[in-house]
Amino acid sequence: MSATTATSIPAIVSHSPAKLAWFRFCRRPAAVIALVVVAVFIIVAVFAPWIAPFDPIKTSWTLIRKAPSWEHWMGTDENGRDVMSRIIFGARASMSAGVISVTIAAGIGVPVGLIAGFAAGKADMLISRIVDAMLACPFLILAIALAAFLGPSLQNAMIAIGITAAPVFVRISRGATIDAATNDYVEAARALGNPPWRVAARHILPNIVPPVMVQATLAIAGAIIAEASLSFLGLGQQPPAPSWGSMLNSAQRFLTQAPWLAIFPGAAIFLAVLSFNLVGDGLRDALDPRAK
Repeated sequence: MSATTATSIPAIVSHSPAKLAWFRFCRRPAAVIALVVVAVFIIVAVFAPWIAPFDPIKTSWTLIRKAPSWEHWMGTDENGRDVMSRIIFGARASMSAGVISVTIAAGIGVPVGLIAGFAAGKADMLISRIVDAMLACPFLILAIALAAFLGPSLQNAMIAIGITAAPVFVRISRGATIDAATNDYVEAARALGNPPWRVAARHILPNIVPPVMVQATLAIAGAIIAEASLSFLGLGQQPPAPSWGSMLNSAQRFLTQAPWLAIFPGAAIFLAVLSFNLVGDGLRDALDPRAK
């Protein structure tokens, strides 16, 4: 073995798994750029009241459908409201819907999937059949039905999206649990007399976190689209509160006279969804132990 190889192996082995995953993630420029874009969206959503140049719900009859200018960089809408300010505040609704919906989905799906994969038997069969039945329905159709049943509001839309996305987390958690349960350290923990809940919580749950993290990142992108769709249909964020989906709904009447009303919120949705998907792809490669 050469001196270079001998010195490089300890350097790699000395790094923690988290650092190795970060190094693999940084080797994907698209994922790094997307992570920066996601961070910008989050910062904009958190500090929207200080970033927005105008009040997003203040109307002005003298500024109706004004084209982009130095004063209003993205123009004004049909009620004279600043489009840029509404997009900035709309980022708060979209980011909140994405994070909270996925948190609800993971909070339901991960424990249920862990129980199904670890308990097996009739419990696994029952949970799997319920999950299959829910996955048989298109995601957006089921979210619309639940949101319509709960009532039109952003909170109810987030609950509907979270419940609808939960079956995917159940399936991923179940598969990862079944795979982790076959490892020798799990068998050793059982042989030492650990109760099932302790084996599941201490030895299996930490090993299913990486695939759940990847799915959560990808699910946020789907939740943003779902929230925009529900708001477009009038089942999400209610006017005059800004939302990218409701802005597109209002813009469809003025596509020829004021195309910027649809271009800018549509571009925001596209950029946010693309960034979260790229970050999810980067995390999947970084957290895969077989990645080179």
